[in-house]
Amino acid sequence: MLSEEERNERRQALDELIEMMRPAVQADGGDLVLVNADVETGEIEVALQGACGTCALSSMTLQGGVERILRDRLPWVTEVIGGVEDPDAVGTAIFGYGNYVPKY
Repeated sequence: MLSEEERNERRQALDELIEMMRPAVQADGGDLVLVNADVETGEIEVALQGACGTCALSSMTLQGGVERILRDRLPWVTEVIGGVEDPDAVGTAIFGYGNYVPKY
């Protein structure tokens, strides 16, 4: 079990790392949001919003970018759960963009 000081240090390091990554996501018209963080177990939940929430490449951004960076720089991170904001799931399904990827 972590001390209060250790929990605070982990949370601060996580917040700083998320803030460091946000400008790159914001440059593409989106945002990266920390949804939940269990610094004891290392389970982190993030979400992509805005243009990134409806981008077909969002899963690559989460896995290849966000998750990789979090795990590389914070060795206590055990799992990164990523979600996307998709306010128009029907529209994305019809037009084949966003979270929906058509299977041919």
